[in-house]
Formats: sequence, structure tokens, C-alpha cells
Amino acid sequence: MRIIDVNEFYSPTGGGVRSYLDRKMALLSELGHQQIVIAPGREDRVEERPGGARIHYVKSPGLPFDSNYGLFWDAAPVHALLDHYQPDVVENCSPWRSAAIVADWRGPAIRSWFMHNDNLEAYPKRWFARVASEATIERAFGWYDRYMGRWLDRFDTVVTNGPVLTERLRARGLRIDATMTLGIEREHFSPALRSKALRAAMLAQCGLPEDAYLLIGIGRHHAEKRWPMVIDAVRRAGARLPIGLVLLGLGPDTRTLERHIDESPHVRMFQPIFHRGQLASIMASADAFVHGSETETFGLVASEALASGLPLAVPDRGGSAAIARPEFAETYRSGDAYDCARAIVALASRDQTLLRRAAGLVAPKVWSDREHASALVAHYQSLIDERAGVSRSA
Repeated sequence: MRIIDVNEFYSPTGGGVRSYLDRKMALLSELGHQQIVIAPGREDRVEERPGGARIHYVKSPGLPFDSNYGLFWDAAPVHALLDHYQPDVVENCSPWRSAAIVADWRGPAIRSWFMHNDNLEAYPKRWFARVASEATIERAFGWYDRYMGRWLDRFDTVVTNGPVLTERLRARGLRIDATMTLGIEREHFSPALRSKALRAAMLAQCGLPEDAYLLIGIGRHHAEKRWPMVIDAVRRAGARLPIGLVLLGLGPDTRTLERHIDESPHVRMFQPIFHRGQLASIMASADAFVHGSETETFGLVASEALASGLPLAVPDRGGSAAIARPEFAETYRSGDAYDCARAIVALASRDQTLLRRAAGLVAPKVWSDREHASALVAHYQSLIDERAGVSRSA
């Protein structure tokens, strides 16, 4: 099967979507399929990947508010690539220009809308949460759901990346055909990778001794991740216990966060680590994972933390909350730095051996990325077979 993802969220310096597609390309090649990504770029170029996978960058304008990403403008070069490759499935995940480009292409492929996020949750609900109820915000932005509904009607299937997003969108009346829960690279992450020396080195970077508590946060530096709130919470929790925080990431808010941590002597920021083995060792060597975003629809990094044996301090809404259990996690009111600080102190005060053991017991139940890829291909194949059956009967 040949799958082409026309993806405005893919960027060499991107976050979760880039990580997901990079791994998906490799997995589908191993499973005997081909994944090709068509993405906006600063120039026209092709990036070859093992097993026949590749990325076609189509020269496109950048987004004015986030230079990491671009926006397709001209449909012709994308349609020409689709005509050339004649895919079995064309995927789209953006509600902007790529939706029209995929929907308007005249080829026979199955069209799939793969939902990675919910813009209503990520933006209006976050912006106006202090002044209006969720119901009020949903009514005010009902035009967006109507806009989405019109586009979804032009696709053969609509799938989400997990049950949290499925529940949210269906509750607002949007069509969802299948839930394809994401998975992690389970083979990389393990509590056995925990290193006392690495832990001590990270605490030293935070200006703390080995008997301090070490938190790790991983994610793009963007307002929806709420890193300033997490940093404030760590600072407040640090007034009661010696706590260090290591943040891994980059993004449009990096400079803002650098200024923010100037007042936090025990918080350190480092660039993303893309080598999975190195990242897994760092995660396993922390004491707990802390997260700020309630808008994420699947707790991918939180699941990797669990597989590393880490307890969680996460908001009470969103993808991370969906996997949190009292045996190994403390949740807090989303967006509330004071309650986040309380959760961190509560987690640090519990029996760490029992917490890590409970996290380790749950980790094997998290889907692997291979299981996700296989289920997605099976879903697409069922649609292809159904269409072929209808064609033969006609």
C-alpha cells in the first residue's frame, strides 16, 4: 500500500507530528508499505528515507507567527506529485489549505483525515477560559465546527489519534469513523536505563545535590504547552522541597522561557534530543515527569515516561490525564500553577519505589507504534476492499 500524507504540520524542526511521521515512515517500510510525506518547505527538494519512504518539500510561504511551519499555497505542484505517485490513500490533518488540496484532487485514492489535534481546544478555549465557560466558548465558535464538518464530508474516512479526541469531537457533533490510538517505541524505553550518575549530573546542572527531586518536562516551546506555568509551579514547590526541572525542547517561545527561568535557579533548558536511546536514558534517570498542556489529545510523551518507570504530575484534562492513575500520578487543575505545585510536592512526598513500580506495571499495556501502524493500515485496507467490492458489484 502506498500512503501519501499531505501535511502542513510536518517540519524538520517540528514537534509531535514530525516525530510521529518519521517513525511511521520507517514502520510502514518494515511492514511492506510505502509512506511519502508532502510538506511545505523553503525550497523544492526531496529527502530520501530508508525503504522507499521520502519527504517532498514543496516551496511554500512560512507561517508569520511560527517560522517552523509553512502553508501550501499553489495546489498544482501537490496535485502533480499525487498524479505521479497514484497513492492508495491520501492523508490530511490540517483544516487549512491542504484540506482543499486533497479534497479537490481528482485521483481515485481513499481520502483520510487524520485528526492530530483540536484547534478549538488549543486556542479559543485556552484564550478565553478565564472569562467564559466551555459551553459559551463552543457556542461562540460554533462556526469552526460547521466549517470542519463541511470539509470532513468530502473525505472517505475520519480517524483520530486516541479516545480523548474522539470523545471531544463527537460531543460537538463532528463525524469520527475510527479511533487509531497512537503508540510509543516501547523497545527504547525502560526503567532499567536509570543511571545514578546521569541523574546526579542533571541535578548538578540544576545546582542541586543528589538528594534533591528531579523533574523532567519534554515538549515544544509554545503557549499551549504552558511551560511558564510549570516553571512557576516548580519554583513554588521548591520553597518546600529541593526540586530541579530539566526542560527539553525548542519553539517560538524559547526566548520567552529563557527570560522566565532567569528567576528560577534550579530550572535548566536544553535542546530536543532526537536520539531515542539517549532520550530514554535521560527520562529513566529523572524522578518524575511533569506536563502542562491540557489541549494535547494523546499523552505520547507521558506514555514514554510511564514506560521509563516515571510517575506523573499532569493536568486533569487532556491526553495525559487520560492515562494518569492515582497509583502513579498526581493531577492538578489545568492552568493552575498553585495546584500544580501542590501536585509536585504530593508526588515527591510519596513512596518513590511504589510509584515507580506502579508506573512500570502499566507501561506494557500502552500500545506500541507498530500496533498503531498495523491497525491504521488494516483500516485503510478495509476501505479499499469495500470500494473494490462495490465497484465489482456495480
